[in-house]
Parts: sequence; structure tokens; C-alpha cells
Amino acid sequence: MLQFDYNLLNTLEVLLEEQSVTSAASRLHLSQSAVSKQLAKLREVFDDPLFERTPYGLRATPRAKQLAPELRQVLQQLELFTRPNNFEPEKSNRTFDIHMVEPAYSLTYPHFMPALLKQAPQINVHAKTWRRDSLDQLLRCEIDLAISCWEWDTRSKWHVNNIPSELNYIELARDHSVCLVREGHPLFDEEWGLDTFLKYRHLQVVFGGIEQWLLDDILNLQHLKRDIAVNLTDFHSAMELCENSDLILCAPSKYIDNMLKGSPLKKLPAPISMEPGCYVLMWHKHFEFDHSHRWFRELIIDKVSKEYLVK
Repeated sequence: MLQFDYNLLNTLEVLLEEQSVTSAASRLHLSQSAVSKQLAKLREVFDDPLFERTPYGLRATPRAKQLAPELRQVLQQLELFTRPNNFEPEKSNRTFDIHMVEPAYSLTYPHFMPALLKQAPQINVHAKTWRRDSLDQLLRCEIDLAISCWEWDTRSKWHVNNIPSELNYIELARDHSVCLVREGHPLFDEEWGLDTFLKYRHLQVVFGGIEQWLLDDILNLQHLKRDIAVNLTDFHSAMELCENSDLILCAPSKYIDNMLKGSPLKKLPAPISMEPGCYVLMWHKHFEFDHSHRWFRELIIDKVSKEYLVK
């Protein structure tokens, strides 16, 4: 029976991500020759070429693609198995992968990152903006943590109670929707309410794979609908357009407050009564007793929830 070197699995994972022996060698701090030799061993182990050369780099074979999802889980299990029971942040060089909705960056990073950099100067945090498949990646343990928007209002399908049971979570901050309009907007000559809100066209920012806000869910229950003229994925661009048009922009209040400094936009309350939504930190139960993971999430929870007074 062929004796297997489990270090080869890490090489395979990097090759699958980089699709290049040269790039993989750079990431692994090895020579191209060493990576090529490891690839040859992997091909022998799995009795498959694993990669084919193309003018654009390496292309994974069907067998390699089949291995990819299980490979991440195996490597995580090995990492947990070999990780010491005690965790010393100042000595760790672990990399944490986290996905978060766009507003969560400015609401969380300034509060937990300074402490993290001080306590664990060699730890890396790789963040990506929340997208449609982020929840699936969290459920497959492909990422360590995620911060996403969920609702407390029972009229929303994104209610907190609908967070998958495989995940643990904690609320970091609550927020509510507000409306932004330009200075001198004609609606200031009218009484502010639902009729005025629906009279004008709207600008909508879509993020995190959520294409419809709670406000729209509630309007639909009343057989009402906003006239959305423009959809964007960037709040900065949306605010600039809002300043130069009569479009109404709905936005989360805490997030937008950081961006309104020096802006001529005016803030109005949402014309519909809604329960505030929340930013939720989520992780798979697989990581619950991982000492370094626990340290990282507790640091986030302590620094961020303390800032926003969420217990």
C-alpha cells in the first residue's frame, strides 16, 4: 500500500486555486521543480492526471473537481486535529476567512482590528464581500465566519429564526432603514408619508445577494410597490447620484451616518413602521471548540457589540 504524505493535500488545494505551478510554488514558498514533483506524486496516488496543460494555465480534470469540495473539509479536520489545545495569539500565524455584507466593514473593522493587530501581529484576516454563495460556503466550512444582515420583523423571509441550524450566531448591532434625498428636493414642499414616498422614483442599492429590502416585502403585502429607477451595488455611487437627482435612496442608518459627514443629503425616517434589522456574526458549529476560532470571534463580539451596546 502506498504511504501517503498528507502535506500533498495542501499542494493540491493551492494548485486548484492557482491553476498554475508557478503561482502555486510562489504561494507555498517552494521551487517549481518541488511542486511538479509533488504533483507527480498526487497523480500516482489518485491514479489521475488531475490537471491538463492549456494555453491559459492548468485545467482541473473531472476527478480533481470532484475532490475539491471534500479536500477543504479534510484539510480543516487535519488542521483541527493537529492544532494545540492552548492558543497563544501572539505566536499564531493563522489565516481567518470571513465574508461580510458591505456595511459591516465600516461598522466592525475599526473596532476589532486594532486589538487583533496588537494581540496577534502575525494573524491574517482575509475578507470578501458577502455574495449569493457565502451562506453555502459557511455551511460547508469553507470560510470561518460571516457577518450578514438578518431581520427581526416577522414579515421578512430573512428572519433571524431562519438562520440554518448548523450555524451558531450572535447579534452584533441593530439598525433601521432611513431615506436619503437631496437638499432642495420637491418633496420638502409636501407632507412626508407613504404617499409622498411612493410618488417619487427610487434608487436602490442591492448587496449580499438580497435583491429586495424588508420595506419592499411589507409594501408587497399591501399590494404596493416602489418605482425603482436604478439599481446599484455601491453606496458611494448611489449617494452621488442621489445628490444630483430627485431619486430617493433607502439605506441602513448606522452605516450611512458614517458616510453623511460633509454630505448635503438629507435624512428622513422610513414611512413604514418596521422592526430594526441586525448584523449577525455566524459560524459553523464545527468550529465551536476551536481555540483560535473562539478567540477571534470573541474578540469581534466584545469590541463590536460593546460599541453598539448589543448584549
